[in-house]
Amino acid sequence: MNLDKIFNPKSIAIIGASHEPNTVGLGLAKNCLEGKKLRKIYFVNPFSKKILGQKTYVSIAEIKGNIDLAIIAVPAKIVPQICRECVIKKVGGIIIISAGFAEVGKQGEELQKQIDSVIKNTNIPLIGPNCLGIIKPDMKLNATFAPITPKAGDIAFISQSGALIDSVISQTENENYGFSAVISYGNEAGLTLPDFLEWAVKDTKTKVIVLYIEGLKEGRKFFETAKRISQIKPIIVLKGGKTRQTQQTVSSHTGALAGDNEIYAAMFKQAGIIEVESLQDIFDAAKLLSWQPKCTNGIAIVTNGGGAGVLMADYCSKYGINLPDLSAETEKILNDSKIMHPAWSRINPIDIVGDALSNRYQLTINTILKQKDVYGLVVIQTFQIMTESFKNAQIIVRAKKMWPKKPILTVFMGGKSDKKAIELLEKNKIPNYSDPVRAAKSLKALII
Repeated sequence: MNLDKIFNPKSIAIIGASHEPNTVGLGLAKNCLEGKKLRKIYFVNPFSKKILGQKTYVSIAEIKGNIDLAIIAVPAKIVPQICRECVIKKVGGIIIISAGFAEVGKQGEELQKQIDSVIKNTNIPLIGPNCLGIIKPDMKLNATFAPITPKAGDIAFISQSGALIDSVISQTENENYGFSAVISYGNEAGLTLPDFLEWAVKDTKTKVIVLYIEGLKEGRKFFETAKRISQIKPIIVLKGGKTRQTQQTVSSHTGALAGDNEIYAAMFKQAGIIEVESLQDIFDAAKLLSWQPKCTNGIAIVTNGGGAGVLMADYCSKYGINLPDLSAETEKILNDSKIMHPAWSRINPIDIVGDALSNRYQLTINTILKQKDVYGLVVIQTFQIMTESFKNAQIIVRAKKMWPKKPILTVFMGGKSDKKAIELLEKNKIPNYSDPVRAAKSLKALII
């Protein structure tokens, strides 16, 4: 199904737009007006003459011209009738923000069935009900009531939970990555998760697909779709509702069935989906996958702090990441150099000792990247009084340009002291992590 009228609408009608403070209708109206230079925005509310200084319409039928996208935010009981009006108007797509459907019990289920009946055989794509909506930052499209619009980027975030999206985009406001799309799909009365996967794999802006799911409506279709798409673009998933106690909560949240956690885990693995354990994990991995190439299992660690190197090695062992021994040639080059401290470790992790200046980092990084069975590199920097943080970042950026097929990530642990260095690294698509465990978990997702 073609979703262009949803993700690139030339005209939007907000049915239930409002001027009342702290309402969904006002939030939608304000957000949609952000893109008013790119599309026509219409407000539908029979009880208001103007909203945000703009004329309102009694119904969508009153609007002259075509409507690509209709956004519905009215009480659940009148949503089926509004959908009928949208079908008569021949809108290009519908998003139902309103809650009060399958997630609330039999009465809500009946209303959702009525929506199904209205939309069936119309070929009009429908998102929701009970959803936040969608955001396409590069198109200045925010068809949600989320408090902010995130930065444009190459991560498509598709979530069963709308409120979770609000929290995520707020937390990522100061991050260096952004989103190709943010999609809240709610109860899946129309479009289902596989439909959004099909859209994301074709979207040229999307490099990585990130999912938050609680249950699946079409398990077999999802598996077959995801298995095919994961060969083209990486898919990362965070699964909610893993315990018996939370499975009932899932049912009352979006009307979905959570299912057995072990079955889901096995399915994800067979489909080539990367499963993670937390929101931080999901976006740590997504950033690395969108910025760096995948690689064979064989990683070197360069560190000026022995303890940090040991921790990184422990985490690598835990997550199945191989640390190749130093070759005789690598060890000889470093040993023969007058730059290296006599106490350097001579093993991987390569501890170049706490007093390391940028020349020691440069020699070690360039030497280890030449080793054939080293397919990627983690550079750890603990901040000492003599540490040349910005110079080290410049060295790493140059190394990345010399070895574009070998992923490089960093763990600069100096906090504010490393701010400018980290900005330089991430500007050049070299992700930095504040803790070795975050780096190791992300690497696990990157290794073929």
